[in-house]
Amino acid sequence: MRVCSILLLILLLASCGAMVHNPVPLTDPRVQANSYPQKGYRIQAGDDLQIRFFYNPELNDQVIVRPDGFISLQLIEELMVLGMTPGELTATLKQRYDPMIQRSAITVTMRAFAAERIYVDGEVNKPGLFPLTGRVTVMQAIALAGGYKDSARLHEIILIRRGPSNEPLAIPIDLWAIINGENMGQDILLLPFDIVFLPKSPIANINKWVTMYIKNNLPISPTFGAYYTVTP
Repeated sequence: MRVCSILLLILLLASCGAMVHNPVPLTDPRVQANSYPQKGYRIQAGDDLQIRFFYNPELNDQVIVRPDGFISLQLIEELMVLGMTPGELTATLKQRYDPMIQRSAITVTMRAFAAERIYVDGEVNKPGLFPLTGRVTVMQAIALAGGYKDSARLHEIILIRRGPSNEPLAIPIDLWAIINGENMGQDILLLPFDIVFLPKSPIANINKWVTMYIKNNLPISPTFGAYYTVTP
């Protein structure tokens, strides 16, 4: 009876804590994704930049953005470029070089981009960083991470994305609806630096509590067991 009482208490506690509260309302992810478009490419550490001076070719240079976000060019002090668009960098260079040369016609060209990545974490078999090459959807990202575990809460996984002001935004995704083909629109394309997080299902939390606080601490017969039918 004591064991049954403890099990009942754990079930009640788990059911009370099963809800995930998101800072973004539960709406169509396609609408959410389109509400926060990226406003031009932002320069990152490791990017390869070609800087050309039309009337002063001796100043032409090819530089790689250092890990600290700075670049070094002729005649001017080192410049922080991390987070700038190529257009913003062009305007900044023109301002810096105007007092030194007569006609500062400058262009900035992206020769090569630093590796853009996504992160998959939570109840997947191989969590970690993955290169974002081409078009990658939520489902494909989970496949890159070795697939989801049986303990994943498939009805409500979370996509964390940067907003317009670089603030984190949480987008709920119903992975089970994608798997069943009920709503393929939820399998949205990922953007650089997106985080896909698969939380634990309530039953997984229950099993963990059973193992930690009952099987490991109470004198239960090896033949005693609890069986659950798990619906994702």
